[in-house]
Amino acid sequence: MKLFDSHCHLDDRSYKDDLMMVIKNALAAGVESVMVVGINKKSSAKALNIAKANPGYYCAVGVHPHEAKKCSDQVLEFLANLAESEKVKAWGEIGLDFNRMYSPQKDQEKWFIRQLSKADKLGLPVIFHERDTSGRLLEILKSTTLDNTLNGVIHCFSGNRNELMKYLDLGLYIGITGIITIKGRGAKLRELVPLIPAERLLVETDAPYLTPAPQKNKGRRNQPAFVKSVMLKLAQVRQEDPNQLAKTIWENTCRLFSISF
Repeated sequence: MKLFDSHCHLDDRSYKDDLMMVIKNALAAGVESVMVVGINKKSSAKALNIAKANPGYYCAVGVHPHEAKKCSDQVLEFLANLAESEKVKAWGEIGLDFNRMYSPQKDQEKWFIRQLSKADKLGLPVIFHERDTSGRLLEILKSTTLDNTLNGVIHCFSGNRNELMKYLDLGLYIGITGIITIKGRGAKLRELVPLIPAERLLVETDAPYLTPAPQKNKGRRNQPAFVKSVMLKLAQVRQEDPNQLAKTIWENTCRLFSISF
């Protein structure tokens, strides 16, 4: 089973002492490719360094909605310069988060729209973050004029059926995390994943967060190796052969990020 963790944060300080062991663990679990996702200027630069140092690793650059109040034109130009590297395959993680409101809504929306435009001009797919926006992210996506076709993935999907259908109508991919393995929290997600066309699915860890079962019973920190648990649970819920589904999702991820092996 060949796996691609389409979203993780290996630049996080929780990996500072054993990053190479985490990378070895991933390969041993069949995780042959990893997308390291930036959340601000410093994080994106570190993500790119990790990607450059490891075959099969790629990165995304962007400013997370939590960091929006610190964004600027200069930051976006810095990220655009990083994106000149062949290792940068996406712009993200960007979007809106009205749950914790670490940045004001006006700042989140301003820099989300500006980053959408930047990604469009660079021809990069977008990794979207959405939490508790009551449809506002969808409104912006539908109203924003882009030169190219909207292309990207809803990272860590946790919405309702109506939102799912609208994302699919926009042609977006859907990222599934370890939430699907959690008995209570993942119940709604398990009801919805059979509705997603196989060719629109991605799997991810969002490491070091969202550790799946059974690994979450042994420790809090997630890692790319654990994406296999996400894949196996996804196949079980969809009643599909896990090896065939893994093959399809590998192809989906490579197609979205324009990666060829």
